[in-house]
Amino acid sequence: MATIKIAYASMTDNNKSIADYLSEYFTQKGAIVDVSEIADTDAEDLLDYDIDVIVTYTYYEGEIPDDAEDFFDEIKDLELDGKVYGVAGSGSTDHEHFGRAVDYFDKAMQEAGGKKGSDVVKVDEEPDDTDFEHLKAFADALLEA
Repeated sequence: MATIKIAYASMTDNNKSIADYLSEYFTQKGAIVDVSEIADTDAEDLLDYDIDVIVTYTYYEGEIPDDAEDFFDEIKDLELDGKVYGVAGSGSTDHEHFGRAVDYFDKAMQEAGGKKGSDVVKVDEEPDDTDFEHLKAFADALLEA
């Protein structure tokens, strides 16, 4: 039975919806899931789980959200040693830097030695049925990695 950490940052509750969906799906698949807001999570906590999932939004001009900056910086000090991870997040395709923070977290996790278990998922605004199907495939890939 896999243990999974989901850390999310959400300004509009769209990413909370993504985190909640993933948590429910992983639980249905038999995993033990711990969900927390990224601002209340130490990156070191990621070491305690089999699979780590980060759900974030992109702030302003393609920046890491303020409430996720400390967590992001702490990732750089981790040694993930092949730990499986995935990154997802919502944003607006109206912005030039759509989903850039998702890419930044993906790169940071790779550089810390994580094993990318699935391609990133970027959701335009509020997740819809199609997005939830993509998130389901994302979750399945993480469980199979």
